[in-house]
Amino acid sequence: MSNLKVKRTYSISDLAREFDVTTRTIRFYEEAAMLSPERDGQTRIYSDQDRVKLKLILRGKRLGFSLAESRELIEMYDPSSDNAHQINALQEKIKQRREALEQQLADIEIMQKELDSAEARCQEALANLGH
Repeated sequence: MSNLKVKRTYSISDLAREFDVTTRTIRFYEEAAMLSPERDGQTRIYSDQDRVKLKLILRGKRLGFSLAESRELIEMYDPSSDNAHQINALQEKIKQRREALEQQLADIEIMQKELDSAEARCQEALANLGH
């Protein structure tokens, strides 16, 4: 039995299908230097590492992280360490994102009250006009 590990590779369409994104999306992350597939002529050949990076980029996007924030977190990955630095940074980003969402929610609630008040004034004005 051999100890050689077979490297799995993926085409751009394999990854697009797996993550339910367009090939254009994947090329965008490539242009942003987030992914760097090998090339065989015009064909892109993605590694397991590219696949994991894409998964992390898309997860960061779902969490509301900017591309720069996702890049920063991904670049912190160091397989030779316990990645505590990366995990702590992720926790801080999550905390910041949660605080921003809580502020947005408070702003939305204020706006809803203002809309309710404006609507009530409109209804009152219409009632005074006899409509």
